[in-house]
Amino acid sequence: MPYSAIKVANEFLRLAHTDDPPRGLTPLKLLKLVYIAHGWSLIHLKEPLLSEPAQAWQYGPVVPSLYHAIKQFGAQAVVFPISGDTDPQELSEEAKSLIAAVYRAYGHLTGVQLSNMTHQPNTPWSDAWNNAGKNALISNSSIAAHYRALNNQRAHGASA
Repeated sequence: MPYSAIKVANEFLRLAHTDDPPRGLTPLKLLKLVYIAHGWSLIHLKEPLLSEPAQAWQYGPVVPSLYHAIKQFGAQAVVFPISGDTDPQELSEEAKSLIAAVYRAYGHLTGVQLSNMTHQPNTPWSDAWNNAGKNALISNSSIAAHYRALNNQRAHGASA
């Protein structure tokens, strides 16, 4: 670990294809699921899931390489697998388990719902956007602090 965003996205697509019926994931939804998995990885696996940083774009956090690999799908479901993954490593069982848990927890939400969730005030996205501007890098320390707070809220029975 860490892995390319395309490798992580392909695991989400693999999971979506095993649903009954198979679920299509739009680029927006896939971008947000990958980011959310990265956030939870910083807390539960104590290391980054992604080998590249997310940036603060207009509609929330985005990993640019993944965006460019899937943008041609527009609002349509992304075709599995996404090509262009040059990361030679395989996902660890821990990474696969984390991605599956994120898919179970967030996979039912739409891309718009996930986008709204990841770029609310007081999120890592809003901090980067408001302090450093468009396309600013979102630090792993900021992401970890946010997901640590969400984890603490959940542990104490508050809804996240």
